[in-house]
Amino acid sequence: MTDVAFDRAVADPAPIQPASRPNLDKGFNPLTLILFFGILAAGLLYVAYSIYSDVDATGTRVTSYLPYILLIVALLIALGFEFVNGFHDTANAVATVIYTHSLPAEVAVMWSGFFNFLGVLMSSGAVAFGIVSLLPVELILQVGSSAGFAMVFALLIAAILWNLGTWYFGLPASSSHTLIGSIIGVGVANALMRGRDGTSGVDWGKATEIGYALLLSPLVGFVCAAGLLLLLKLIVKNPALYAAPEGHKAPPIWIRGLLILTCTGVSFAHGSNDGQKGMGLIMLILIGTVPTAYALNRALPESQVAQFAKVSDAASKVVAAKGAGHAIIGDPRPAVTQYVTSHHISEGTYPSLSVLVKDVGEQVAKYGSLNKVPAEVVGNTRNDMYLTSEAIRFLMKDKENDLSKEEVATLNAYKGGLDSATKFIPTWVKVAVAIALGLGTMIGWKRIVVTVGEKIGKTHLTYAQGASAELVAAATIGAADVFGLPVSTTHVLSSGVAGTMAANGSGLQVATIRNMVMAWVLTLPVAILLSGTLYVIFSRIF
Repeated sequence: MTDVAFDRAVADPAPIQPASRPNLDKGFNPLTLILFFGILAAGLLYVAYSIYSDVDATGTRVTSYLPYILLIVALLIALGFEFVNGFHDTANAVATVIYTHSLPAEVAVMWSGFFNFLGVLMSSGAVAFGIVSLLPVELILQVGSSAGFAMVFALLIAAILWNLGTWYFGLPASSSHTLIGSIIGVGVANALMRGRDGTSGVDWGKATEIGYALLLSPLVGFVCAAGLLLLLKLIVKNPALYAAPEGHKAPPIWIRGLLILTCTGVSFAHGSNDGQKGMGLIMLILIGTVPTAYALNRALPESQVAQFAKVSDAASKVVAAKGAGHAIIGDPRPAVTQYVTSHHISEGTYPSLSVLVKDVGEQVAKYGSLNKVPAEVVGNTRNDMYLTSEAIRFLMKDKENDLSKEEVATLNAYKGGLDSATKFIPTWVKVAVAIALGLGTMIGWKRIVVTVGEKIGKTHLTYAQGASAELVAAATIGAADVFGLPVSTTHVLSSGVAGTMAANGSGLQVATIRNMVMAWVLTLPVAILLSGTLYVIFSRIF
């Protein structure tokens, strides 16, 4: 085939034919449904048994069942968020393989669900605690209080409500975007209720960092998917790759394999990135309700605790030197908390942090192992470690301080020890979130699949378009996971499909693009308003 003929073949794709629309209405057979509910029941039993085992291992005597009732309710809401996230976001991963007839719809969603499951299990946890660090520090330190529960319930319920609303209208909105907005709403409402400026209730530095990731990722998806498609046209001169499916005929085996591979990559990356958002919130719930078992990482080896003592001593000297000439009387925690909240270094910042660093080191040295910290003080020890870690994080980013490279390295090593003790995720939490996200993939996927597959471009999705959008989405999400940043699978994939349509000259359906942009623009303010309102209401109830 000549280059002219090839260009004509790929530039003028055939319009969508009714016969080529995949069968989206075929239900699951009874055996699949039995398996679904069986896995769900097994997952719930595993969670209950794990919590019982962890609490029993601490030797804590149960005197009230109220914390456990609150724990169950909060866990169900958190896992419910991940379940909704599964069918809301993962529909994007399967749309391309379904509309290119690479896999039947029912097989595609089960395949995607399984790799979402694996992605969650193999995730690092970096994104989980990146999300948590956006929350007001005073609420994290008092997560077991009524305000702490109001915070968790408000942000999760707000996120679920917006996700369900956008799903109902088939709009590919972002669960990540929604959750970030919900967290900001709680932070702003909490600050206003405490008589402070609303802008002081959020770590805006971290919020800006995450905001850039969320805002830029759709542009990356659009531009890179379009560029990849054009590059494919230059390199691969096989017209079959740029054609729409013929009827219900499956694509050639190599194209089919490529599309299934990209779907698998997006599903795995989605599980690895999005699953962590629920993990961080579940850890807050566990710390607030059963701190004796989950406030500190009791599985940390004694050798690592001994190493912590060494770096703690080095960090104490660095901070003490910066605070030389100043002294504090009384509790150092309020001054350190004030710095973490305001990010403003005062004359009391370094001396207060120096005392707190020394106090944390003495607490750990006193018991020799985190597993031996008494139940009645474990919550306080964890709060001191978390507060110290956050203060050091801001000090190393603060342009007002004059830390040398050696001092930064010392504080980084110390912060790593603190985070090992406080920022951990038990295996059962990963399994629970993996099950919720994986099973959610199998339910309610159709609305958004139709939007991505039929309503973004004016022509049927071709094999090359599907592969380009999926490859870019998988790579973008995977890179964000490495850097601990939450990005939206929905935004990256749907904008990638739009990019390939634009690059192919296929044309875009303006009404759908307009609705997607509106959902994108409205997600943040609506989530902020909704979660802030719920936080005020719940604060008066609890």
